[in-house]
Amino acid sequence: MGRRKNKGRNVSGVLLLDKPKGSSSNHALQKVKRLFGAAKAGHTGSLDPLATGMLPVCFGEATKISAFLLEADKTYRLKCQLGVSTATGDAEGEVIDTQDVSSLTEAAVKAVLPEFIGKIEQIPPMYSALKHNGERLYKLARQGIEVERKARCVTIYDIKFLSFVREDQQQKDQQRTILELEVSCSKGTYVRTLAEDIAKKLNCGAHITELRRLSVGPYTGEMLTIEQLSTLAEQGEAALDECLQPIDSGVAHWPDVHLGSDAAFYVRQGQPVMVPHAPTQGWVRIYEQSQFLGLGEIQDDGLIAPRRMIKQCA
Repeated sequence: MGRRKNKGRNVSGVLLLDKPKGSSSNHALQKVKRLFGAAKAGHTGSLDPLATGMLPVCFGEATKISAFLLEADKTYRLKCQLGVSTATGDAEGEVIDTQDVSSLTEAAVKAVLPEFIGKIEQIPPMYSALKHNGERLYKLARQGIEVERKARCVTIYDIKFLSFVREDQQQKDQQRTILELEVSCSKGTYVRTLAEDIAKKLNCGAHITELRRLSVGPYTGEMLTIEQLSTLAEQGEAALDECLQPIDSGVAHWPDVHLGSDAAFYVRQGQPVMVPHAPTQGWVRIYEQSQFLGLGEIQDDGLIAPRRMIKQCA
């Protein structure tokens, strides 16, 4: 039998999607893929259904850089309610404990935040997509099963204090104490766990009530909602394609090397080449004149070996 061809068109580039609240990352991806009529697409790191914001979607050849965006640093804006713990660490979980935080002050909150900047250890939450013996942790958690998780080292680059307010709840004689922060962190950081750990330092619990991802790696620009994309789709494929970032934008912070036609020929054949004045180690972006050819890595002998080459449109 012949190989089944992918349905859809060969569109390539990176879309900065503003993921809606209440949707899984994969559900949002499939909606966008259908709008573009794309044969191939993938996202670059899941957001919880509760979360909104930056979800880069890689189409076609851009999927070759998606792994690097998965490894990229990220920035989040979050709101958490102090004094209330939930099973999931967010507003979707069952309340499991409450504490009186009426005496907690803004000054006390600000005083503990610097303790969480730098390299810290986190124990991943049970409600996460990590696996234990091949089973997702959140599936075990839903069965009431808790397993031991090893602490992981992550880096918190910055925590910006935004607000500390007490909100009156409708029809209830009590207040919600809401802390709002902006967090810049490395890959693998669980913001829910960070909020809970900060609260522990304040001798209380906490859970996330709002979470928005503001940036992923080099991407900090304007995002497009599914509604905006749906409107553009009515104007045709060209209008949608104009929203796409170029493939090399995802690794724009890497050094670049520019090849002559002879060296470019050999790189396209998968052969390493020598490039004068090239970096001595690491990954590089490879160009022939202004055309992006793909990604290369510096070998021990100084040659640049092609690693992820981009198929050029005919």
